Amino acid sequence: MDFELEARWRKTLKKLEKRFGGGMDLQAVLFLIGLQELKVKPKKLTKDQKLDVMHVAVCTLLVPYGYYEFEGDDTEGWPHFKQLKELPSLSPGEQDRLMKEAIFDYFGESLIED
Repeated sequence: MDFELEARWRKTLKKLEKRFGGGMDLQAVLFLIGLQELKVKPKKLTKDQKLDVMHVAVCTLLVPYGYYEFEGDDTEGWPHFKQLKELPSLSPGEQDRLMKEAIFDYFGESLIED
């Protein structure tokens, strides 16, 4: 276990929970990022749309890593991405680490500063 990564992650969650309420985890953070990236805020989302929101977040987070490229928004304001290369085969722990590091990059240092 990477104690530095986990300490930073806990600090990030604490900051986000102050802003958005308790119960934050990786999935909730991905959902927040996906909502932030939507140009049009739908009032009510279906289960499939909620998954699409999380997919938008993952694609957005992985653009700087060269896995995806932003293509543009559709007429409803949903961002679309082109996959540039295959994601590596990662264990669940490695996937979490990649997402957490990408989230740190997305929010920048200002989120975890005291």
